[in-house]
Amino acid sequence: MSERHVAYEPFACAPALKLEAHERVSSLQVAALNDRLDRLEVLMERLERRLWLTVYGVAGMILAEGFQSLLHKLP
Repeated sequence: MSERHVAYEPFACAPALKLEAHERVSSLQVAALNDRLDRLEVLMERLERRLWLTVYGVAGMILAEGFQSLLHKLP
């Protein structure tokens, strides 16, 4: 059996470089999380608008039906 020696490229590995890489990854994760939160806020605002439109629509229908029944009772 012959042994093969593989020459690896030298790389810089130090605690400071690991910390720097971790900080970069963390900042990317925080940026992605903030982006998701911004999108969720926009979706919640849209949902809130739709909810209020529904509430006003239902209230308008109830008032319209009450007004119609009042008109039918008048001579």
